[in-house]
Parts: sequence; C-alpha cells; structure tokens
Amino acid sequence: MSQQKNEGQPWYLISIVLVAVLGGLLFGYDTAVISGAEKGLQAFFQTATDFSYTDALHGFTTSSALIGCIIGALLSGILSSRIGRRRSLEIAGLLFLLSALGSYSPEFLFFEHGVASKGVLAAFVFYRIIGGIGVGLASAICPMYIAEVSPASQRGKLVSWNQFAIIFGQLVVYFVNFLIIQSHKNDPQIVEWTNTVGWRNMFVSEAFPAGLFALLILLVPESPRHLVILGRDDKALGILSRINGPEKARVILQDIKETVVEKREKLFAYGFLVIFIGCMLSVFQQIIGINAVLYFAPRIFESMGVSDNMLFTVIMGIINISFTLVAVFTVEKLGRKPLLITGSLGMAVGALGVALSNVVSMPPLVPVISIMVYSACFMFSWGPICWVYISEIFPNTIRSEATALAVAFQWIFNFIVSSTFVPMYNMKLGAMGDSFGHFFAYALYGVICLAAALFVWRLVPETKGKTLEEMTALWRNRSQKK
Repeated sequence: MSQQKNEGQPWYLISIVLVAVLGGLLFGYDTAVISGAEKGLQAFFQTATDFSYTDALHGFTTSSALIGCIIGALLSGILSSRIGRRRSLEIAGLLFLLSALGSYSPEFLFFEHGVASKGVLAAFVFYRIIGGIGVGLASAICPMYIAEVSPASQRGKLVSWNQFAIIFGQLVVYFVNFLIIQSHKNDPQIVEWTNTVGWRNMFVSEAFPAGLFALLILLVPESPRHLVILGRDDKALGILSRINGPEKARVILQDIKETVVEKREKLFAYGFLVIFIGCMLSVFQQIIGINAVLYFAPRIFESMGVSDNMLFTVIMGIINISFTLVAVFTVEKLGRKPLLITGSLGMAVGALGVALSNVVSMPPLVPVISIMVYSACFMFSWGPICWVYISEIFPNTIRSEATALAVAFQWIFNFIVSSTFVPMYNMKLGAMGDSFGHFFAYALYGVICLAAALFVWRLVPETKGKTLEEMTALWRNRSQKK
C-alpha cells in the first residue's frame, strides 16, 4: 500500500490529461470544420445583393479564424501567467461554444435569417475570430499544462496525446461533415440544402464537445508550477503527490522552487538561441505546408480526379490519426530529434512525388499516395513533436511568454500558408497551364522540408528524459558561457 502511495495515482494523471486534450480535440475540430463547409458558405454569400462576394473575400472569410488564433496565442502568455492555466482554458471553452452557435446563425438578433448581406458576413467573421481566439489559447496552454503536470519520463508521450486529439478532432469533423452531406444524398435539392442549411449544421456540431470541455475543465487542478509561482506551495505539493507520490513530489517541488525564485524574467534572460529555436520550430511546422493540405483536402483530391473527395478526406484522416499514434508510442524511446528528421525527409519525398506527377505523366494513384505519405510523415513528426518541444524547451520563468510568442509565430505562418496556397496552386505558366502551380507549390514545400531536417539536425537539442528544471539549467548555463 505504501509503495502505491509513493508511486502516485496514475488514473488521477490520466483523467487530468484527458480533460486537457479535449481542448486539443476542439482545436482540431474548429480549424478543420471549414473544409466541408466552405463551398456551401461561398454559395450562400454569393447570393448577397448588397456586395460582391469575390474569391479573395472568400479566402479571407475561410481563413478569418486564423486571425483569432494569432490574437489568442498572444493573449495566452498574459492570461496563463495572471489568471492561471486552468482559468485560461475555461475562457477558451466558452469561446469555442459561442463560436459554434454564432457561426450556425450569424443573423441572430440583428439580421433576417437566410438572407446574405454585408452585416451577416461581418457577424460570421466575428464569430469565427472568436473561435480562433479559443483555438489560439488552447493551442498554447493545453500542451503547456500537460507538460507541467506530467512526470519527465512520461511528458513527451502525454503531450503527444494532445496532437492525437487535434488530429482526432479533425477526423471527427471530416466524418461529421461527410454524414451531414450523406443525410441528404438522395434529396434532389441537395445543392440548395447544402448552401442554406448544411454548412450551418457543420458549424453547430462543435457546440457539444465545446460545452463538454467548458464543464470538465472546471474539475481539473491548476498547474503545480503556476501554483509555486503564486506562492501556494502546499497546494502544489498536494497535486504533485497525487501524480508522483509524496517522496518524489517533495523533490520535484524543491526543483521547481529553485527555478522560480523570481516570478518573472525578461524574455531573453536565457539568451536569443532558445527563443529563436522555439519560434523556428513553429515556423517550420507551418511552412512545410501541411495545413494547406488539411484545410483544402476535398478540393485537392477533386483536382487529382478523385470522384468522392469527401470520402478520401475521411480516409486521409484515418491515416493521419494512425501515424500520430506512432509518435505517441515512440517519442520516449526514440527521442524528439530522430522523429523530426525522419518525418521531414519522408514529407520531402511525398511532396516532391506530388510535384513530379504534375510534370510527368503518372497514374492518378501516384499523387494520391504521395500526398498521403506527405501527410502521414507529418503526423508522426512535426505534428506532435513540435508541440512537445514548445511545451518543454523553454525555461520555467519565461515559459508562458515564450510559448505565447512561439505559438503566435505558428498561427501567423499558418495564415500566410493558408492564404497563399490557393493562388499559388492555381498559378498558370505557358503550356503547363494549371500543372505549373500544382508543381511549384509541392516542389516548394518539399525543399522546405529538407531545410527543416537540416535545422533540427544542426540546432535543436534533444530533450528526451530531461525535467523542465533541467532544461532551465541547460539554457542558463549556455547563456552564462556566452
């Protein structure tokens, strides 16, 4: 019995992490719901009589949530430091719920239902930005929270579950969107129904998981490291004891106290390199192009000659979630760097395979398989491992602010990639026509994947098995040597 006490309560840790990763599921759900809804949404707003809904305006509308993501990521550092990790996630849950309901009926209270107008468009964009702020908060704080409650030996695996939840959320919404369309497959007015009702049902489907998260997050404790910063050592010790056992908890508490003597330090107190590496990990995770594939998957498969593009999008979602599990179960055995480097090289092969298929005559199956290889390699590498690194690479006293900056960079470059993909993909040149844009986009992503592998090999330290306090000491020593 005493041995069990000294080892902590595994189910307590698991229950905390399960609630936290629900925030990751909402992150994935909210960002991917647009992939099924965007065509119906475009058709709806094209019926407006008081303005012209252009392709450029549609691109902004579909990407508007990313503006909120940038705002949410920047706010995450301030909120998580001042009101705590848990309360910040409570706010995120409420924003998810408000966004789901508002996107379903942007006309609510102020406009005539079913009639597109400038005002309705502005309201819809507002609700999508609100949801984006929730995504930005959750994307920064969920992995930070999981890292701060997890033992060092399990931290990589548990933070990787957050990425699994993100991809699972995307798969769920792909499947939900597919079922919503299938529910009216035999309706002769299917196109009209999709353009008036279908896209609304896709957005409101997020309300259930959002409401569940908003309730369950009330039941989890605050991060022990944040409690120590606030001077609430007894409360922190109680939580650490339930997770690690009393004896180990006292050692961990002392380590935490030694690294948070000062509540706050300047962002570059540990030198420029740690901030640069953290931010560049975020930048590379986006500029390798994965979200261009995830957000526009149905259109991409359609351009490859795939008839049932929504079904293939679901298949890709299943492949993605399967390969995310590879990272979950190998990150503590193989380490972070090997997975990132291997994934980068695999993505380069997949991207270049798609690029070549647009200049060399190949069966349609070749680019389809290539894009799935590209996506699968991301899922066991940059998808989860980037979040693992961001959650554990920064020293304790600057973690909130540094994580917020890194995640903000991630969403900024997500917006850049998402907003430039369609124009780049549709570029035409001479006799190549549309094939040039298809070739150029994936060739560019393939080259960037190779650069990402080189960056990780040369600059990124391995963090496997190191406590958060050991990472603080590592960067402190490096900055003092300089």
